[in-house]
Order: sequence, then C-alpha cells, then structure tokens
Amino acid sequence: MADSYSEGVPAVRNGKREQFGSRFLSDPARVFHHNAWDNVEWSEEQAAAAEKKVRENSAAPRVPQEKQVDYEINAHKYWNDFYKIHENGFFKDRHWLFTEFPELAPSQNQNHLKGLLSEDKRSEIPACRSSEDGPGLTAEEQHKCSSSSLRDKTQVSSVEKNVTQELSHLRICADEFPGSSATYRILEVGCGVGNTVFPILQTNNDPGLFVYCCDFSSTAVELVQSHSEYDPSRCLAFVHDLCDEDQSYPVPRDSLDIIILIFVLSAIVPDKMQKAINRLSKLLRPGGMMLLRDYGRYDMAQLRFKKGQCLSENFYVRGDGTRVYFFTQDELDTLFTAAGLEKVQNLVDHRLQVNRGKQLTMYRVWIQCKYRKPLLSNTG
Repeated sequence: MADSYSEGVPAVRNGKREQFGSRFLSDPARVFHHNAWDNVEWSEEQAAAAEKKVRENSAAPRVPQEKQVDYEINAHKYWNDFYKIHENGFFKDRHWLFTEFPELAPSQNQNHLKGLLSEDKRSEIPACRSSEDGPGLTAEEQHKCSSSSLRDKTQVSSVEKNVTQELSHLRICADEFPGSSATYRILEVGCGVGNTVFPILQTNNDPGLFVYCCDFSSTAVELVQSHSEYDPSRCLAFVHDLCDEDQSYPVPRDSLDIIILIFVLSAIVPDKMQKAINRLSKLLRPGGMMLLRDYGRYDMAQLRFKKGQCLSENFYVRGDGTRVYFFTQDELDTLFTAAGLEKVQNLVDHRLQVNRGKQLTMYRVWIQCKYRKPLLSNTG
C-alpha cells in the first residue's frame, strides 16, 4: 500500500536534493519563493487550533461499528479499487529516497557487512544455516556457527578476508529461497506500484543485491510484475497481508539487511501494529535496519478530515474506504523498541509545502525513523 497524498516537492541544491531540515524560512515574506520549507515552527495558536480540531473530530460520532468491520474485512478490496483507478499515474517519483535513506545506495551494499564486522570488536555475524536447521536459530546457535572471530581488526586486509569468508558461507550454506544466493537483501512492505523498488533496482547494479516487495493489494503487485523493469532474477513481488500472523514471508529469519516501510504502517489497525513489527524484526539479520517514513500527528491530511470519518483516536477512513493513522514519535519508538530494535533516528519533518501558482500554504508533518537490530555479542 502506498500513501494517498502527495509527498511534497523536495528542495534542490546543485542538482541534488538536500536532506530535510536544511531549507529554513527566515523571512515570511519569502514564503512563495520556494515550493517547500523545512522544520517550520508552528505558532502556539496554530498548534492549539490543530489540537482542537483533532479533539473535536474524535469526540464527534464515529464511524458505526458495522462499517468499521467492513473496512477491515474488505480492506484488500478498497486498496485494489484504489490501484485500479490510479494505476501508475497517481504517484510521484521519490527523489528524496537515497538522500534520506543512504542505506539503500549502492555503496552501502558493498560496505554494509564490512561495517558490521568492524563496528563492535565483540560482535560476530552469524553464519548461515542448512535446511536441516529449521526456520530460525537462537542467539546461542548463531554464535556457535559464526565462521570468524575477528580478533584482528586493526588491519584492513584481515577485515576484508573475514567479509569474503562470510559472503562465501552465505552463498554456500543459505537455504533455498528466492534470493538465497544474494549478499544484500532488501524488503519493502507496502510497495504500491513500485515507486521505491524500481529506483533501487535502477540505481543499484550490485550483483549481490536482491529486492523483495509486497503489498496487500493484488492489483498493485500485478502492476509491479508487469513493469518493464521488473526482473525476477533481482526482485520478487508478492501479495502479503502485514497483519496476517499465519501468513509467512518467503525468506527465513535473520536474512534481511533492510526493511522499508513508507506510508504503510499507518494504513493498518493500530491494535495490530506491534505484532506486525515484531514479525518483521525477526527477519532482520543482526545489524539490519528498519526504515520508516509515515504520517505525523496534525499533518494537513489529518486536519482535513471531516467529522464522521474518525474510526478511533487519530485513525480515519478516507472517502475511498482506505484508512490512515497519524503517529507521534513516542508511539513509533515504543513499537520498534518493543520489537527489540535500537533507535538510530527518529525525526519529525515539519514541512511547509507551497503551491506558488494558487498562493496556498500546506503544513505537512511526517516522521522518519531508522531502527537497528542489535549486533550479537561474543560472550563466550
């Protein structure tokens, strides 16, 4: 699933988009000189008005329970209808993708494992397992099957040798699953029509890369698979319900380097978010990262909802039947840390988006997070 609202036009400098937080509006008279301003501070009056509107909407009669059940049971239908209507025409390229998430860049693929090996002198990267080992290994089992102790990290040649050994073991011992021979694996959950997946495949020609992508909507997945640049030797697109605890992913635990969640977690029922993140966390290998960008509390989209569209606090249904939640930083931090992940980044992007033609200002609030699975420590 993908975001149903514009992600904004990025600030550009010397032909390259800057990270958010780098273009500031110091003179209100210049507001229409650019089409986006970062980290725009809200006045006390503006913040109070936003809070009041959300509170009033929440207090108003909510969507009847029978309708809420329908939105949950038939969620796949509403998203399929959404993609049938919009197909590829609705979504804009994510120019900000590699700037905000350099972990997806080609250079990161080549250096990722080396970085993990050199980050902690006590850490070890678990060697892969054979098909007899079952669906997952405990930390003790991973420790026992580690292939290198990295005792001498002071010499670059030693590190490179260990990296080579680890990659070799991964290729030889990995279970037979799509992308099992890859040395760097990325999964995007809620891939939509591929606005993240295809930029990654186009930009990254690393032969060791394999990208998995899934969506709740079968229509969206069909659009990805029919794309001219979809390559089954480098990518696997599949239908998956993030909330279905009985539905497995096509990869074993501890096998992914990166998991991407872009405007997707907000589309599911809040009560099911924690278990969904817990399941995804198990797929990350030690040192792997979960990257998220999603709607923040009091975003323009939240303030535009009319009374009667509220399902529960900060959770709404759009006119097309798709749903959306608006997060705080603390809520997301709780979700990730409860899943055993460590915070690397948790930022709010307060952005003033400008329509210079119509002389309109739109206040967006997005949250960007990076959480890492802890490295294993050599305690023996």
